[in-house]
Amino acid sequence: MTLWRVVDGGLELALRLTPKGGQDQIDGIKADTSSKPVLAMRVSAPPVDGAANKTLLKLLSKASGVPKSRIRFISGETARVNI
Repeated sequence: MTLWRVVDGGLELALRLTPKGGQDQIDGIKADTSSKPVLAMRVSAPPVDGAANKTLLKLLSKASGVPKSRIRFISGETARVNI
């Protein structure tokens, strides 16, 4: 998979999230463990009760200008690498 791909009604983006990362920020494009590109992001929230994912949605929404209600996880909600 590439970092992103256009799909019906939107865009799929490969992410790598670091919870409890000190601050909410986008760290740029990195390689995952299998050398595939991912957008590395970090959030200050812990990975407890969905807190890190909620913060990730806020960060993605703010950075992209896309409302949070239009952003969803396709897979990886409980994994470090999300699509």
